[in-house]
Amino acid sequence: MKTAIWALAIAGALAMASCASVGLPGGGAHPTGYDAFYDGAYGPFYDGFWGGDGFFRYSDGAGRFHRDGGGHFRHQGVGGFQHVQGHPR
Repeated sequence: MKTAIWALAIAGALAMASCASVGLPGGGAHPTGYDAFYDGAYGPFYDGFWGGDGFFRYSDGAGRFHRDGGGHFRHQGVGGFQHVQGHPR
């Protein structure tokens, strides 16, 4: 459990330190940064963005983005969720 928390903390720190645009499904680029809180349910956090439909799209680390339909990403911090953040290029 502690290893998973540390892995999320390191991944979050790397995400905050990087400045990259986020690819949209279909090849577009999402031009804005994001703030989210993640519970670690999908494994390590690589990248993601809030979609126009209000759902978070997260990267699987291989360049594909998936819609979070399980509420594992939130706008507000709650117990068990870690802050993740990205910045536009």
